[in-house]
Amino acid sequence: MRVVDRLNDDERAAAHAARLAPYVTPHLERRAAGVKHPVHDFLFTYYNFRPAQLLRWNPGFEVESRTSGSAERPTHSQLARVAQVHELLVATAARAGNFGCFGLHEWAMVHGSEENRHPMPLRLSAADTDRVTESHRITCSHFDAFRFFTPSAVGMNSLQPRSDDRPAYEQPACLHGGMDLYKHAYRLAPLIGSDLIADAFELAWDIRILDMRAAPYNMTGWTLDPTGEEWTPVAIETPEGKAEYVRLQREFAERGAPIRAALIAACERVLSTCP
Repeated sequence: MRVVDRLNDDERAAAHAARLAPYVTPHLERRAAGVKHPVHDFLFTYYNFRPAQLLRWNPGFEVESRTSGSAERPTHSQLARVAQVHELLVATAARAGNFGCFGLHEWAMVHGSEENRHPMPLRLSAADTDRVTESHRITCSHFDAFRFFTPSAVGMNSLQPRSDDRPAYEQPACLHGGMDLYKHAYRLAPLIGSDLIADAFELAWDIRILDMRAAPYNMTGWTLDPTGEEWTPVAIETPEGKAEYVRLQREFAERGAPIRAALIAACERVLSTCP
């Protein structure tokens, strides 16, 4: 049992806020100053969960129901959302991970384009960046990455996922699928507890860093907030970079597996409690 499990609700709320403050506070300060961070702002701008919501702690539907007997039962729309998330997570967990994608989705997002998706220069020339993209087999299974491919790169993807067939494609090694565990977690709030949401957020934070380190951008001068370490690229166009990418991808897949399993179990508890 973790120490936090023995705390009362006020103490757990304070511990939760303290845990996430190193991520949230710099974002709020940047936002107030009108400064954007192309990597660390992603979890606050792409995902629809406000910083105040992330910092707020709740015990979750099951704990509240068990301890007080007064928790409100989920609505029909909430139950439909739980069932949808459950279907996707179960399908993802049952599928073998693809450790041969090498983060090429970010390269396919700038293929043949005169503009970058982020306000940073490319590490290689535009022509060399295109050659890297074209010389690899692209196997992007995540629709929310695939939908940002440039028109010239769409046909290069060996898979063609759509927004309505995610359970048929999602796989547990996908970086974006790992980040989306955070989305699935907060979409289930307050039916699940904030501790699990925080676990998913921290995983998504670390995955986003790899996602951009393996992207074709030159991020010299950017640091790994809140650690302050300097960025270093994962040069997936080289054998060494590929090996590093796969090693980190496996670590994230291993970290994501228990979070996914906990979300599946939480969904099943809610669905069984509220037929």
